[in-house]
Amino acid sequence: MADKVKAKVRKIDITWQNLETKYNIVSAVKENGIYKISADEIKEFQEPRLAVKFDHEEDRPDLFVNNGLSILPITRGDYIISEINAYHTFGNNDSQIIYRSVPEYIKSLTASSITSEAKALNIAYISGILEDFLEEKGLLPTVAGRMGSGSFVFQAVVGNTEELTPAIRVENSQIEIDAAYEGHKSLSLVEAKMNLAENFLIRQLYYPFRTWHNLMDEKPVRPVFLIYSNSIFYLYEYAFTELANYNSLELVKFRKYTLEDNSISRSEIREVVASAKVKSNPPIQFPQANDFPRVISLCEQLYLADGDVESISEMYQFHARQASYYADAARYLGLATSTSDSKGSPYTLTTLGKKLWQLSYRERQLQFVKVMASYKVFRESLDYYLATDEIPKTQTIVQFMVDANIAYTDGQNNVKTYSPSTMKRRASTVQSWLKWVEQLITK
Repeated sequence: MADKVKAKVRKIDITWQNLETKYNIVSAVKENGIYKISADEIKEFQEPRLAVKFDHEEDRPDLFVNNGLSILPITRGDYIISEINAYHTFGNNDSQIIYRSVPEYIKSLTASSITSEAKALNIAYISGILEDFLEEKGLLPTVAGRMGSGSFVFQAVVGNTEELTPAIRVENSQIEIDAAYEGHKSLSLVEAKMNLAENFLIRQLYYPFRTWHNLMDEKPVRPVFLIYSNSIFYLYEYAFTELANYNSLELVKFRKYTLEDNSISRSEIREVVASAKVKSNPPIQFPQANDFPRVISLCEQLYLADGDVESISEMYQFHARQASYYADAARYLGLATSTSDSKGSPYTLTTLGKKLWQLSYRERQLQFVKVMASYKVFRESLDYYLATDEIPKTQTIVQFMVDANIAYTDGQNNVKTYSPSTMKRRASTVQSWLKWVEQLITK
C-alpha cells in the first residue's frame, strides 16, 4: 500500500538464515528441545553481540518468530536456542501519576534534561522516587555495570504450554545491571529503558536476580523495571515466585511518577479541542494503535535520536511487525513522516512533531489532544465525551467514521474503504485514545 513504509531486509534476518542453512537449527530444536551455538559460529556472519540482541519479542529475526524460538546466553561465549517463552508483557499501566520534586540545590540535572537511562536513574534517586516506590529509606547505590553471573540452574516454560525445559545451566555468563540500590532491608536491581515497549526480555531481570540472590544470604533481592517516557517514570517491581523457574515472575507493584506539573483540567481539554481546526482525512490508513502513550514514545525516540539512523534503529527496531502501527498513527496525526533514507531509517519527525518536545509536560499533552482533535472522527468522539462524560460506544464511533468518509489509498492509488469488522477494530483505537485523554484530567 502507498501509505506503508516498505520494510528492508534486515541484516539480522540474513545472518540467522545463513546460520540455519549451515546448522539446521530449527530441526535440531524440534528434535532435541535445545540447540547450543557458540559466539565463534555466529561471528562468521555477524558480530555476536548484535546478532543476539533481542530486547523485545518483536526484535527477533524472522527465523525465530516463525518457529517460536528464543535465544539465551549460558556462558561468556555460548548460547542456547529453544522454544522457551523468553519474554513477558508489561500489561495494564493505568495508575495515577505521583508528583515528586528535585532538591532545590541540584542544578546540574533537571526534568527537562533527561535524555538517557543513566540520567533517568540518577534523578529518580535524588528526587526520592525510588525510596517512595520501594518503601525503604536510606537507599544507597551499590553494584552496577557488567559482571559475571556465577553459576545457577533454571528451567523455562516451553511456548504456550505448561511444559518445562530440561535443566539449563548458566556458567559465568555476562550480565549487566543498570543500577542497584541497597537499604537495610533489601537490594533492588533496576533495569532502565527510555521507550514504552509492550514486552521485555525476562533475562534482563532474572539473570541479575539469580546472581545476587546467591550472594546476599537472607537479604531479599528485588527486580525492578524503570521506564522513562514523556516525562513520566513507570516503575514495575517483580518477584520470581519459584527460584529456578525463569517464567515465574509476578508483578508486585506498579506506579507512575513525574517531576513536572501534571495538573490538567477538563476546561483546558475543552478549550484545546474547541480551538483545533479540523483537517481533511490524510490518505493514510486510519490508526490501529490502541496504546497512545506508545505513539508518543515512538515520537520521543525519533526526537532524542535527532536524525541518528543507527540510534533510531537500535532504540526502536523499525521493522514492520513492531513499529508500523504506532509509526503510521504518528504519520496520520502529522507528527512523523516516512522517508527513503538510504541508511535504513524509514521515519522522521515533522516540524510539528519536533515542536511538541520543546514544551513542558502539561503543554505537550494539551497539544497532543489538539492534534488529535484536528481530525474529524477524533473531534466528534472528543466532543461526545466532553458533552456526556462517557467514552462513545463502538457503533457510535463507526458512524462517525462513515460520516467522515474514512478511506485510504492503496499501492495503485486506488481509494479503499473499510469493511464493517475493520471499522470496529479501528474504533477501539479511538476509544483507547479517549481513555488516555480522560486520564489526563486531574481536576
